Amino acid sequence: MNGIKKLKSELLEHSAKVGGDVQPIKVLRADAYQINKVNILLRAASDLGKRYFFGLNYINAEEIANLDNSFIAFICGRLDQVVFMPTEVLVNLLPKISHDRNGEYKINFDRDLNLIIRGRGQKLDCKQFVNNWDIILNPKAQGAISASPEESIHTVVQGRLIEIGNVRGYETFCPNKNKLFNKKEISKITTVETCPRLQFSEYNILRQIDVIWLRKAKGELFPECAFEVELSTGVWSGVGRLSTLRDYSSTRLYIISNQLKKFMKVMSSFEEFKERFKHVSTEDVGVLYSAELRLRELREIIDL
Repeated sequence: MNGIKKLKSELLEHSAKVGGDVQPIKVLRADAYQINKVNILLRAASDLGKRYFFGLNYINAEEIANLDNSFIAFICGRLDQVVFMPTEVLVNLLPKISHDRNGEYKINFDRDLNLIIRGRGQKLDCKQFVNNWDIILNPKAQGAISASPEESIHTVVQGRLIEIGNVRGYETFCPNKNKLFNKKEISKITTVETCPRLQFSEYNILRQIDVIWLRKAKGELFPECAFEVELSTGVWSGVGRLSTLRDYSSTRLYIISNQLKKFMKVMSSFEEFKERFKHVSTEDVGVLYSAELRLRELREIIDL
């Protein structure tokens, strides 16, 4: 076990020893755990002398920030030097932290465990977060959890698909209007409030589809792409809802999940739909979303 993995393992072992119920957050590919109902993303760094350096991708930060009671545990070389930082605090500071074009942020703590931010001599005093194990031992003090990680990440994937559609110039619809993505209600980022009635689909099913991209033509809206996000449920229900658009031959239909085998099994039972449906992993949606945001940012910067 290398040094970084050892540090993370020690933190989890200590958490369990002091009474923490440690469960991996399976819906995330990152090192994320629910400890006493507190959602924590683990990051570890070896002692390099002057600073402790951590790489943090925006996609991972955004995912954990959309969970209730979420923190990032920065393990600075030793178990007695852990900064339990609320993700909301860090995400708000990201504009002051340098990153590359892939959205990888360079997180640095000095020897006193202060977070270094952009600007000569600028630092965030992190004393209140250092070795604050009360976050784990007393999760009730942090507030109630209203949604499971699966429910929250389902909304994150919906939000990302909506934002991609918006960037590409489509009209976007989602039925979960009051759900929050990056602290905004979904209804605030979609462009269509009410699902349009389409002649060749069952409306009560159509309006339940997770995300729809629509194009305008001759004053009417037509479905360009439709997406069903299946994280904890089976693939069957998503395929069933999307099939209401089967008579729209140019509409692309997508199942978003990390269950490719289940998707293939369902498709083997629907040979007539095999060429219509595509499977995309949640990770690939995240990568595409990040690329679309970076491209939009670059276009704005160079005004082209």
